[in-house]
Amino acid sequence: MDVAAPKAVLSQETFGQLRDLIYERTGIRFADNKKYLLESRLTRRLEERNCPDFEAYYHFLKYDPEREREMTALYNVVTTNETSFFRDMPQLSAFAEGVLAEILRNGTGASRALKLWSAACSTGEEPYTLAMMAVEKGIASRGLRLEVLATDISEMVLKSAQRGLYGEYAIRNTPDQYLKKYFAQEGSSYAVRPEVRDLVRFQHMNLVDPSRMKLVRGMDVVFCRNVLIYFDEAAKKKVVASLYDSLNPKGYLFIGHSESLHTISRAFKLVTVNKMLVYQKA
Repeated sequence: MDVAAPKAVLSQETFGQLRDLIYERTGIRFADNKKYLLESRLTRRLEERNCPDFEAYYHFLKYDPEREREMTALYNVVTTNETSFFRDMPQLSAFAEGVLAEILRNGTGASRALKLWSAACSTGEEPYTLAMMAVEKGIASRGLRLEVLATDISEMVLKSAQRGLYGEYAIRNTPDQYLKKYFAQEGSSYAVRPEVRDLVRFQHMNLVDPSRMKLVRGMDVVFCRNVLIYFDEAAKKKVVASLYDSLNPKGYLFIGHSESLHTISRAFKLVTVNKMLVYQKA
């Protein structure tokens, strides 16, 4: 009878090495009391790579010729991709009825484009939602071109986002008028219609990589919701500074409703838009 190999155990030393490597590459910090979480998330990667233990997996990530491909797989297991269309409607209403309305009144300066950025877009629900809401506000009728940039560190979720195909759970909060107008039902799935899909440009982006972040400029509105919670203070400051630089003067930043820039940045001013607190570039 075959005897199952003993399950690999993550030592404190190797946990520290893996944690530091993940932090260096992603800005995501696993606290000392989260060793169990990292261990459970990486166990399948050991099996996929036929690594006998976590020490061997760490050396694979550091030195193997395939390490960059494996880092991509690692991103996919250490990040959380819980999202849906029209998530957190009070914020989205502030975006559509407050921020967009103001931009339409005041114009976009020399640019004839409204530029939106979903900075951690996951499987695409957020950027598609923003595109639909902007279209509904009559962007085209004002002579403005709509450009939505959607970025994520995970190439796996970006591929899913580009397909634009979703199950019922993802569209559970979608208002009926949007569902009928911007989706086509395909069996038990819902496909984002091409006229919306074509408005969104997906791109691989690591938010803690300043060399990539400095390429994003001229944004009118940035959404970076429920992302900062994964970073330590130093990484938060680095990311928020890059987001600030990406915005046009008086541009807006939306973060998660439970997140705050209080100890992170004094560059933004906190404004009230439709009874919601939003950060604006000074």
